[in-house]
Order: sequence, then structure tokens, then C-alpha cells
Amino acid sequence: MAKTTTERLREYLAQLPPKAQALLMREFERAIERGEDAAVATLVLEELRRVARSPSDDLTARAEDPARLVFRPLEPFLVDGNAAIRPGQIRRASLLPVWQWLCRDGAPDAARAFLALLAQLDEAASASERNRPINDFQAIAAETIDRAITGGGDSRRALARLGSPQAVEDLPAIGAVLKAREALDTLNGRLPATLRAFGDSQIASVNGALNNPVLQSRPVLPFALSLVIARLVAPWQVIRLAIAAAASDDEIRVAATPFGVAVTMAIHDLVQIAGGLRADIKRGNFTDVPDGLKTVHDGVRGLRTELDIRNDSAWGRQLAAIRVNISNAFQVEIDSVPGRVRRLLRQRPDKDISATSRLDPIDIDETAALIDFVAVCRTYASELAINEVTLRTFSDLQHYLEPTTEALVEALRGADSRTLPFRQMQAKAAIRFCEVLFGRDYAALMERAAESAVNGERKSARAG
Repeated sequence: MAKTTTERLREYLAQLPPKAQALLMREFERAIERGEDAAVATLVLEELRRVARSPSDDLTARAEDPARLVFRPLEPFLVDGNAAIRPGQIRRASLLPVWQWLCRDGAPDAARAFLALLAQLDEAASASERNRPINDFQAIAAETIDRAITGGGDSRRALARLGSPQAVEDLPAIGAVLKAREALDTLNGRLPATLRAFGDSQIASVNGALNNPVLQSRPVLPFALSLVIARLVAPWQVIRLAIAAAASDDEIRVAATPFGVAVTMAIHDLVQIAGGLRADIKRGNFTDVPDGLKTVHDGVRGLRTELDIRNDSAWGRQLAAIRVNISNAFQVEIDSVPGRVRRLLRQRPDKDISATSRLDPIDIDETAALIDFVAVCRTYASELAINEVTLRTFSDLQHYLEPTTEALVEALRGADSRTLPFRQMQAKAAIRFCEVLFGRDYAALMERAAESAVNGERKSARAG
């Protein structure tokens, strides 16, 4: 969109009442979750968030937004959308209703005083002078949220004015993070930037950083573990902290410790990645499938290997559901690949080929991506319950593609000017599929054979 159009959209959104802005946010987030065309939804959502973060109509810089300053400790734990979240996560969409509730009902006097103090600060103010009113209001906000949650009927009725069930659900987590902000900030500074091999020494180091009663309290521990997960190259390995805490790999003993939540978090993340894979496959987007498939495969195998999980337990059923869902989603796509290849490469009689006959380039691209997808699935098939269909499809493709490609290349020799363009298109598509399945060397060999067939036929025609 042009800049002027974006500015007009921003001005329009800024004039909407806060409730209307929150409603629009939820609707556009749901549209993105449903897999609908996200271009417009993402643009409007970004502008809505800019408006929501701005304390004035002139869209003051985000860094000076009072709500963002107060909620800064929540940033590492925010997720987009209104879908189900795991422990240690907070929906970004909940921040605006909570901020408005604090300013309107929760702590209006303190909020007005806080905003007044911010307005009085000039550019020459030191960092400590700027942080003091923020820290004070964060403490007030945490206490206000705690009173509202633990209070009686009046408090419960006041929470209803948040207007969003998701915001009410996220409120305890927001209060817990604001209350433990200093401990979480200290942990964030002590953790390594990257945890590649989460072995015994790294586990001991992280456990030492977590050795704080505030961090190990049940409301705060999931957020402390989220900071650890963000640094793990293999996020599922966070379960090793739970195994170390229980001094056992038995799921009952692990679940009995506060660190058992780490297993719940790891499984939830695998479920989300598996869901994303299913959505990508439905849309025909295979770009990120190999990485996502490897992550799910390694995570499921890691949990099944390092934890003694019973098949009939809650965790066991969740892992089984991941495998079943992936199997169901992938099987249809994998089964369809040989048919798509045959439809594109079927050798037609000359009478069925016209001067305008063409293959759809998009269809060729999608089929090549699907062949690559089958090859990737073959690596992870056994752990994800797609072994039989993957091996069968891969074998079918191998046995079909090699003789078919050779036949298509040979057909170039006798092709006339009317049929040659279409037969060349088929041969190029077959060679491209062979490169995915057999490698570059075989594809290069067939390319030279195709070139020789065309050039040799031309030389023969000229000699005649």
C-alpha cells in the first residue's frame, strides 16, 4: 500500500473507540490463524498495534509509550493471536485491555500520577530517574492485579470489565511477571546467549541461575523456563531440567516436581509446530517444512527416549496425537505425488499435442516441492508414523521417473516442430524431478542427453 494510504488507515484506526480497536485486533488475529490471506490482515493488525501503543493522536514514538514502558518485562513472553497458549506465554492482544482496565478501574489515581510524572521528565533525565516511576507503577499494577484475582465478588465483577476472556485469563500471568520482574531480569542476564549442547555442565549452570525462591514459585517458573527455551538450539531439551529436578526419568516423579511444567511446555510447542506444518501443507507452502519436520521428529524422539512416558498418560496421549495428526495430514499429500508426476510426464501421441500445448509452470514447481517433501519425510518417517506410505511412494517415484525420463529424452529425437516444444517442456520437468530424487549428477547426465537428442536431430535434418 502507498504511504498516504497507510497514513489514512492509521488516522482512521486512531479515531476508533478502544473497545472497537480491541475487537478489530481479535478478528484480524483470528483471520490469520484460520490461514486466510494474511497480507491485509497483517497490515491492519500492525497499524492497530501502533495505535494501541500510542498514548496520543500524534503517534508518539513507541519507546515513549507508557503502556509499553510498564509492560516491558512481558516482552520475552508475548505471543500473537488468540489461540490456546502454554504456561510461560501471554497474549499480546491482552495488553491493551489490561492497560485500559488499570487506568480506568484498577488503579486510576496511580495511573494518572504515573502519566504526569512521565510528562514532567525531560530529555536530560538520567536512566534511574526515568525508571523510578516505571518501577513504582509496575509494583502498583502487580499488587492491583493480585487483589483483583484474590478478592471477592466486587473484584470479580471489576475483572469482567476487561472485556476480553483472554485478557482475564492472562491477567494472573501478567501480575506474576510484573511482581517477579527483577528476578526474571537477573536470570535473563545470567543465561548464556545460546545453549547448543544442553549437557550436564550447562544443566548445572542453568539450575544455579534458577536457584531463587521467586523464580521457582509455581506462577513464575514457567516464565523462567521460557527464557531458557529461547536460548536452546533444541527447545525440547528443557525437559532435562525436569529430569534433573526429579533425579529420575519416570514421568510420575517428574510430574510431581514444579519443573514438570517444562514437559508440558515442550509438548505444547511441538503441537504448535505440528499444527503449523499441517497448515503449510494445506496451502502448498513447503519452504519451512523440512526444518519444522526435523524439529518435531527430534522433539518427539527426544521425549520418548529421555522420559519414561506411559502410553495411557496425559503426556503419552499428547505425543501419540502429534504423530497421528502428522500422519493423517501428510499421508494424503504423500499419496498424491506419484499421480501428479504421471499426469505431467505422461507421454502423449503426436496427434494429442498441438502447437499451443503447455505444462503449467506452477504445477511443475509444486510437484517438485512435493517430491522433495517425500524425500525429507523419508528421513523422519518411522518416528512420525508415516513410514509405510513414505517408503512406498519414494520407491514408486524411483521406479517410474528413471525409465520415463529416458523415454521422454529419446522422444525428442523424432519430434517435429509442432510437438518439440511440448516434449522439451516434459523432458525438462522430468529432469528437474530427477535432480530432486537422484541428485545433480544424474540430472546433468540427462540434460546432456536431451541436448544431444535435439541437436543431433537438427543436424540430421540439415544433412538430409
